[in-house]
Amino acid sequence: MHNLDALSIVPKAMEQIKKGAFLTVQAGDNLNVMTIGWASIGFVWGRQMMTILVRKSRYTFKIIERSSEFTVSVPLVDKSKELDYCGTQSGSHHDKIKECGLELFPSQKVHTPVINFPGIHLECKIVFKSAINPDNLIEEYRHLYPKLDYHTIYYGEIVSCYSTMDEKR
Repeated sequence: MHNLDALSIVPKAMEQIKKGAFLTVQAGDNLNVMTIGWASIGFVWGRQMMTILVRKSRYTFKIIERSSEFTVSVPLVDKSKELDYCGTQSGSHHDKIKECGLELFPSQKVHTPVINFPGIHLECKIVFKSAINPDNLIEEYRHLYPKLDYHTIYYGEIVSCYSTMDEKR
């Protein structure tokens, strides 16, 4: 395992996130993983920060609203089948972790686990969230919400970032 400066992995992580990464959230006994493709990693309020978007209609939303953290696991090996499944099936009806054969691994600094595969793992504590107000969204992006199912944006301070690309955990 190699600890990393989160800002140093932005190009590699964002290249994969555009194809898909795994967002894991846990609140009490409720745990779910979903695929994300919209996110950013940067520097806000003097801290390394990751922003993720979750639609209110998603099962994950119900969990993250009761949590104070999340993890993102960015695969550096082919996980396209698992990403597709976790992005199209609801955790309210499926145990996506079991059905995809994903293995969880304890995080270093948060309670929510990461997905065990060679990749980049970010552990984040939620410091701010904001529901998208469609009145503030420019016209050219409104087509992304044909069902008016807007995202909530979560800002997670990155409290741990590491790579397992040279070894299987």
